[in-house]
Amino acid sequence: MNYKLAWLPLAFISLIACKSPMSTYSEKSESPIQNIEKDFVLGKTINLYSELLQEDRTLNIYLPEDYNSDKAYPVIYLLDGSADEDFIPVVGLVKYNTFSWINRIPESIVVGIANTQRKRDFTSLTTIASQKEMIPNNGGSEKFIAFLESELQPYIESRYNTSPSKMIIGQSLAGLLVTEMLLTKPQLFDKYIIISPSLWWNDGALLKMDSPILKADYKKPTAVYIGVGKEGSIDGSKNHIMEEDAEKLANKIKLGLSDEVKVIFDFLPEEDHATVTQPAIFNAFRALYPKK
Repeated sequence: MNYKLAWLPLAFISLIACKSPMSTYSEKSESPIQNIEKDFVLGKTINLYSELLQEDRTLNIYLPEDYNSDKAYPVIYLLDGSADEDFIPVVGLVKYNTFSWINRIPESIVVGIANTQRKRDFTSLTTIASQKEMIPNNGGSEKFIAFLESELQPYIESRYNTSPSKMIIGQSLAGLLVTEMLLTKPQLFDKYIIISPSLWWNDGALLKMDSPILKADYKKPTAVYIGVGKEGSIDGSKNHIMEEDAEKLANKIKLGLSDEVKVIFDFLPEEDHATVTQPAIFNAFRALYPKK
């Protein structure tokens, strides 16, 4: 209770209560409320011409809010990284996990790589006739991996202040590509998030492949997360069940002889091929960055 107001004369209080509408309108007119609009900026978009691929590639870049050149940042490379694919939700997960009161993962740069010909870029050459019919221009994965290694990574590292830590994320056919990179050029990244990989491609050829990461002399610390939902057969053949192939891949890596390779297999039975990506990435961040 305002005791000073309680002792004011009744007539003065009545005058305050009965202040005219005209006077109120005049005061509001002198100090109008401004509705200010401005763009909400999540990141920036860059077109990078690739000599290897002979085409422009669109990159969506997210920088931490307090990004500065005096600090080195890990880089998360995201396949299927256009604005209408996985870039926005993944940036949201990164932002959430770097809040000061969460502090699960380090502040990171996210590089979303938008697609041009996804099926071409994420597949190796197949010997299966039905798959050749399904994806006539298959077989571009080797060239796309070379683009990542020889053009994209050097470009990002020359433009931004990056630490040696590099992560790659891919789901479905993109998970197939990430698996191929892990098995053929594991030195490109130190953290691999593989979600629902399409290991049915070329009759599971990657599951039969030898790899440097399986050797005792492989000395680069490498962490691998493999997540999959209850998804069944994606190619319709019934020869390759998505969750079974993903677990085979995890077991293959676990049987490797290197002490520097860590693999985590995560089955998400409540998710399917359409819903598994974001829950799996959330789990992957938890698994790859144990709570401090």
